[in-house]
Amino acid sequence: MAEGQLILRDGISVQVFTAVSLNLKDGLFAEAMVLLEGLLERDVSIPGAASALKCAAYWREREEGGREPTDSFERGEWFLAQWRLFTAFAEQLEDVPERCMFAIKRFVFSAALDSYLAAAGPDGGMDPDVLLRLGRCCKGVGNYERAIDCLEKANREKRDSASILAELADCYSLVNETRAAKVFFREAFFLDPQAVDLAEMESPLITRLEARVRGRGFEAPQLAEWIPVYGALWGVFSVKREMKPLELGKLKQSIFQLEKGVQREWRLLPRLLTRYLWLIDHYMMGGEPRQRIDEVLERIRELDPRVHAEYTT
Repeated sequence: MAEGQLILRDGISVQVFTAVSLNLKDGLFAEAMVLLEGLLERDVSIPGAASALKCAAYWREREEGGREPTDSFERGEWFLAQWRLFTAFAEQLEDVPERCMFAIKRFVFSAALDSYLAAAGPDGGMDPDVLLRLGRCCKGVGNYERAIDCLEKANREKRDSASILAELADCYSLVNETRAAKVFFREAFFLDPQAVDLAEMESPLITRLEARVRGRGFEAPQLAEWIPVYGALWGVFSVKREMKPLELGKLKQSIFQLEKGVQREWRLLPRLLTRYLWLIDHYMMGGEPRQRIDEVLERIRELDPRVHAEYTT
């Protein structure tokens, strides 16, 4: 981003970018464009000004296109979908000032939040899908405590949702509740790695892990599948809990099913390895005989010698 590189000759650029950011936050894109055009007329070489102008023009075009749905829920979906498209657009520009990106993000997520609140009704609603989106929007505007409240409610209404657990983990990490974040991230990736929206995760805990796994040569969609494996190997998902008998039974049944198809589909290997690592954790926490752990380790060695070597060294 250009924010840290902004070179000011007369102080006017600071004032203009401050005013531009306020306009962008309020959705006043035409006004922001006027300010940026004036700034560029004074000095076309100011870092970030041209890119900020393109961003403002991007949103003004969508605003004038009349594309927003009239249904409240669908309007919220539209805003979040547009945000995804916009971030891809902004990445191509390379030098968009951070304050401008943050201001646009505040506008988009605030608009989406208002839309979802209207869809939820006066009582706030208890639909877990709406609560999930409310949580995402609150996170997007920086209200992490409110986001956690919405996501906790969503989790109570819809258990074992990887999407909800991942968003909850992300928010807990952003308020420095690292232990809770590690627990929920571990659970989310165990349940369904593909349901974890990596592009929307803001926690350094997960973004750093994602970067390291990507450095091993994994790209989407394989990337998400290997994150829980390496998260366990590298001690990122270090907070564990003892499983209940029913959960252990489901884990073993899942291992049995994955073993039958592990040679037929690429995603089954990392999922099977993840479950074997969970089984080892359970055995170790429960004080099971070393022989049981060694049997699981031997199976991991057969499936992936590199993972076995990293775990045992």
